Amino acid sequence: MTPASATTPRKLLTLIAGGSSASGVATAKALTARGHRVISVGSSTQRITAATAGLQGVTPMECDLADLAAVAALAETIHRDFGPVDGLIQLVGGWRGGGTLAEQSDADWDFLADGVLTTLRNTTRVFGSDLEASPHGRLVIVSSTGVTKPTAANANYVTVKAAAEAWTLAAAEGFSHSAPHAAAVVLVVKALVDSAMRAAAPERKFPGFTEVETLGAKIAELFDTDAASLNGARI
Repeated sequence: MTPASATTPRKLLTLIAGGSSASGVATAKALTARGHRVISVGSSTQRITAATAGLQGVTPMECDLADLAAVAALAETIHRDFGPVDGLIQLVGGWRGGGTLAEQSDADWDFLADGVLTTLRNTTRVFGSDLEASPHGRLVIVSSTGVTKPTAANANYVTVKAAAEAWTLAAAEGFSHSAPHAAAVVLVVKALVDSAMRAAAPERKFPGFTEVETLGAKIAELFDTDAASLNGARI
């Protein structure tokens, strides 16, 4: 008799970094709807547990993703309990801005650099070998249209986002040599909107904003798209 493990494909395991956000929840729902197992990571145990409550197939975990040692410990736990990851969805971020170049504060820069860039560097360095080994390896970040149209008021924000894009494209170049079945992708939005934001400002139209559910569906779709056509893409 053939062992069940030999006939049943392993479900893809996807890690969402920044899972307690509205976009993280929407992405987790979209991925599990396609059969993924999801590890949803947040910086607060309370927030990530609340965000994932009732989501079947989603395991919440707490980690300071700006701490490389903490990310390495997270990987050890995930590998022991679930196995290697097939997808890394980087949704950690936030926005700080306003004012002139001179008013771009160091505090805002540090917040954005740690949240957007340092977390990405840490997760990709730790989980990059998993993505290379997976037949469906995907690295996805969400960037801003402001990167190609920077303003003084958003200088800190778009500069960090541009650096995150560059890091992701570097990962894509690495995949092109070592893992042609893997892809690193940049998804670009003006801004994201969710139901809570709409409820808080019912008179506002949010022109050009992307619904978090639309983002989640697009991320899930990337796993069914040919890696060669995706790797290094800015969509």
